[in-house]
Amino acid sequence: MTIRRPSAARTARLLAATAVLGGLLAGTTAPALAAAPGRTALRAPAGETAPATVTVTGNGRASAAPDLAILSAGVEATRPTAKEAMAVQSTAAEALLDVLHKQGITDRDIRTDNLSLAPVYTQTKDGDSKVTGYQAGQSFSVKVRDLDRTGQVIGAVNDASGEAGRINGVVFDVADPSALRAKAREAAYKDAYDKAAQHAQLSGHRLGRLVSLSEGESVRPGPGASPAASTDEPGVPLAPGEIEEQVTVSAVYELI
Repeated sequence: MTIRRPSAARTARLLAATAVLGGLLAGTTAPALAAAPGRTALRAPAGETAPATVTVTGNGRASAAPDLAILSAGVEATRPTAKEAMAVQSTAAEALLDVLHKQGITDRDIRTDNLSLAPVYTQTKDGDSKVTGYQAGQSFSVKVRDLDRTGQVIGAVNDASGEAGRINGVVFDVADPSALRAKAREAAYKDAYDKAAQHAQLSGHRLGRLVSLSEGESVRPGPGASPAASTDEPGVPLAPGEIEEQVTVSAVYELI
């Protein structure tokens, strides 16, 4: 029997085919291994911990002279019947609005806040309540943009509305509070940063990046002046003072 040995060329071709087949098998089994259950993603080193943080609250204040007065004025009348009470109230309200226009107050700065009509009760000798009349009233919110004329406007309203007139109060404000609020916010942020930096120094750290920042509601304390009684003087002396804005922020910083 004759045994034929493969030639060198045929041997080389067989080795190449074996290598290709092995690569294909490896390529098909790799995804299966990657998707096999029980295998998890790479985890961070066990010794690595979250960075330390410090949470602080910053308070900021800013003040400015007011440029706006808001007057609360109204009329009120009591008569035996509802119709009579409303008629007297309407006449007094028209007089009040007319004098406001004469004082240079525009319609956009005059607003009716409340209109009311209610019975007036009187207790009888028998202890029962009896309707003896009706009270009608209307209140207005008036913006006076020239502060120097606020007292004059109050006096004019009182003169025009007579016994039916009511001056409920006046508060002072700024027409555009955005600039004042921005100053208070800047002061609050600086206060929070300074506190965080001090905490970092005291704890032997350096202050890192800002993680989060939130702002609470701004506060404007103080109701302003509130004259409770009417006056016969042509002008009422007032003291506007200053308007103060307060802003609070809460900040979280990393410690490194």
